[in-house]
Amino acid sequence: MKLITAIMLSAGILSPAFATTTAAPATAAAAKAAPVKVTSVEGITEYRLANGLRVLLFPDASKPTLTTNIVYMVGSRHENYGETGMAHLLEHLLFKPTANFGIKKGTKTPVEVLNQIGGRFNGTTWYDRTNYFATFPANDDNLKQMLALEADRMINSPISQDDLWNNKTQKGEMTVVRNEFESGESDPFRVTLERTMAVAFDWHNYGKSTIGARSDIEGVSVDRLRAFYQRYYQPDNAILMVAGRFDESKVLAQINELFGKIPKPVRVLAPTYTSEPTQDGERSVNIRRSGGTQLLATGYHVAPASHTDAAALQVLGKILTDAPSGRLHKALVDNKLASNVIDLDFNQMEPGYRLFGAVVPKEVPLAAVEEVMLKTLEDIKASPITDAEVARAKVAIAKDIDQTVNDTARFTIALTSAQAAGDWRLFHQRRDQVEAVDAAAVQAAAVKYLKASNRTLARFIPTDSADRTEVPKTPDVAALVKDYKGRAVIAQGEVFDPSPDNIEQRVQRSALANGMKLALLSKSTKGNTVSATVHLRMGTADSLQGKAAIGEMTAALLIDGTARLSRQEVKDSFDKLKANVHISGGAEGITASVTTTRENLAAALDLLAESLMHPALSEKDFSERQRESISETEQQMTEPQPLASVAMRRLTNPFPQGHVRYVKTLPEQLADEKAVTLEQVKAFHKAYYGAASGSLSVVGDFDVAAVQAQVAKLFGNWKAEQAYVRIPAEMKPVAGQKVALETPDKANSVLLAIQPVPLKDDAAVYPALLMGNYMLGGGALRSRLADRIRQKEGLSYGIGSQLSVPSRDPAGLWLAFAISAPQNTVKVEAALREEIDKVLKEGFTEAELADAKKAWLQSQQVGRTSDNGLASRLSNYLSFGRTMAFEKDLEAKVGALTLAQVNEALRANLKPEAISVVKAGDFAKAAAAAPATKP
Repeated sequence: MKLITAIMLSAGILSPAFATTTAAPATAAAAKAAPVKVTSVEGITEYRLANGLRVLLFPDASKPTLTTNIVYMVGSRHENYGETGMAHLLEHLLFKPTANFGIKKGTKTPVEVLNQIGGRFNGTTWYDRTNYFATFPANDDNLKQMLALEADRMINSPISQDDLWNNKTQKGEMTVVRNEFESGESDPFRVTLERTMAVAFDWHNYGKSTIGARSDIEGVSVDRLRAFYQRYYQPDNAILMVAGRFDESKVLAQINELFGKIPKPVRVLAPTYTSEPTQDGERSVNIRRSGGTQLLATGYHVAPASHTDAAALQVLGKILTDAPSGRLHKALVDNKLASNVIDLDFNQMEPGYRLFGAVVPKEVPLAAVEEVMLKTLEDIKASPITDAEVARAKVAIAKDIDQTVNDTARFTIALTSAQAAGDWRLFHQRRDQVEAVDAAAVQAAAVKYLKASNRTLARFIPTDSADRTEVPKTPDVAALVKDYKGRAVIAQGEVFDPSPDNIEQRVQRSALANGMKLALLSKSTKGNTVSATVHLRMGTADSLQGKAAIGEMTAALLIDGTARLSRQEVKDSFDKLKANVHISGGAEGITASVTTTRENLAAALDLLAESLMHPALSEKDFSERQRESISETEQQMTEPQPLASVAMRRLTNPFPQGHVRYVKTLPEQLADEKAVTLEQVKAFHKAYYGAASGSLSVVGDFDVAAVQAQVAKLFGNWKAEQAYVRIPAEMKPVAGQKVALETPDKANSVLLAIQPVPLKDDAAVYPALLMGNYMLGGGALRSRLADRIRQKEGLSYGIGSQLSVPSRDPAGLWLAFAISAPQNTVKVEAALREEIDKVLKEGFTEAELADAKKAWLQSQQVGRTSDNGLASRLSNYLSFGRTMAFEKDLEAKVGALTLAQVNEALRANLKPEAISVVKAGDFAKAAAAAPATKP
């Protein structure tokens, strides 16, 4: 669940006069001062500029991408009365035009720049920090633009009233943020979390949600926003990270040139000083809202993230909630009291919070769950933590850390949390502390923090004997990391060109005796990582009749143990192999992927094959998965998004009831999930599973000959009893339909606009139609629909369009989507149709097409840098004989497109009168409400 409000947003603006009031004049000497090296830990080097900006450089030539991540040490903890949500609102505004990006004539806005360089970007706000990051193809021009953009919006964002809210036009970013708030208000878990935190904290701002109060979002003045920006968005309160393929000395000089010109502020940031008093008794809160399932959460005040207790608490969290060995999992899920359990660590700089939760089926009494949960959490003294539990948790945590460190882009973003806790080096120190934790330390932490007087469940109960927790204060982080040296730098991989030609030259294709196809691409990688993907395809339209739910349940159980190993033993084995494994699918087939290291690949493939070929399919695991599936479907029955999605798919789906591709209503889906039996699952696996129609690909650091031999031994003789015949994709030619679904007590609505497109992706018109949709609604925050409905009108937090065209059947679909407040849905639909009409009438511009081509082509390049994604693509291509030549050809065709071709393609294929609309929301309440002063 996404608890941090993560945003791919618009931009911001700061007046030149603002800088003169907040910073001292820059002297020539200061501007020319060389950066000072601070420290170097495990391949990451920190420098400090004369103006106070901290710079982390992390060169990694193994992937042709760069990641920038700038972290400002300001979040919702720093907000004052009437300013809740202001840090997050300001995050949105920093994607608006700045002095030199969008305001100055002839320059591109921040969002245009981020799209042009093919960036995968985002911004997030949390309690102690705000960050902006992007990953994009590595070249000097892209990095230069990105660094210039970050330097400019650090001091040159105007934070204008028009961008926030224009009373005359009744438009602005405020309504976009308010819509995001409304979206969260429709989420039962999010609401429960916010209410729990509000009750748990008396005075500290950790008790206030980062999204803020609706009244503050609507009412905060632009002057307060500017003052907040002036105070915190300065070089001495920021740390800039650059990771990937670059020349360190060259980039450091470039950063000094761009950021060194920014004066060091004369103001001094005073530390926050509000301290939460020791909790003196149990607390509780009840939330009564619409929803399909029950939730139970209990939280405890804990030490700050930089304290040594935090490592013991991290291990304790795994011991309590990890599936299937976790104590809470066993006590609640195994005993059918809950469908799943949750552990949330808020990773806060100051004394913070940890929360445990359970999703409870609606027929189970909450009192019974509460009794078991509290006994499990707060009676650890009577049932001490064991050495085996600690060892298992540490292996799982170590695997997660290794996977993060081996992915440079992911690691760069992960350092945000460590920096938010006080310093980026805390990431490495926490790793070391976890390795050193023993059962005694975990036991001590459990007894210290998990006690009734320190708990918020949702009830004030007086007690004669107070048993209180004194939470330690934040350590001196600077002293903590001062002499930290870290470990040896991880070996980097080769410089790999992700072009279709180079990939095609490196791929080795073959087939096993039973027909299973292989695609193997061996290369040197950072950390010796390697990814493998297996696709198994099964059944026919006739043989799979009425078996959709059975096939889905079978796929869900594949990872839950084998005939030889228990579910826990399988999980422990994969963890020891540092292997991330995912299996998904249904009655027509499954996809299994594993990411591990060269030395562990053989064992990981053996265990994956065992899981696929000889799953345990036990009564206990079946019952647990069935309850989880039922609980999820029940939750969806009142939610706008799943209801709208099902209605949309039912409109366009031509298959009759009973067909494996028939789209069920949610009640039908629930009934089928309840009706599935374990005997049906076992029979399905025996009849349909086999590798003869499957494919397997491996990308990364491995020995090709060894893998070929191993795979032949594992899968070469595995054949299914039932034959496989591909079921062609079909799309019902629906046009002009309107469906409105009422979802009472939901603050957010969903709108879907659809039109079938009878094309395959090898159609001559496909490249032009692809670019047409990209400019209409496919770009990240930069498209006609996003510019109008989000940026200009401020009606929707999420707006865009997609073009989905199959490879083998003419059954494509164009889809536009938007979320909004229910009272604004009509306006969203009207604006969407107006923009479509305008595009079809006037067409796009040459500048739009040039930007779209560049952005799309670079995003394709970035996509091929993911070994896991490339392995999946190569395996899928094997099923119908496609090679990377298709992608090379498609990119060439996109590059050669003319504006006339794109405009004509859209006019010929997108017909306003043929567009159907599905919407779901509390429209009755919106209609009955008095007109709001703001839309």
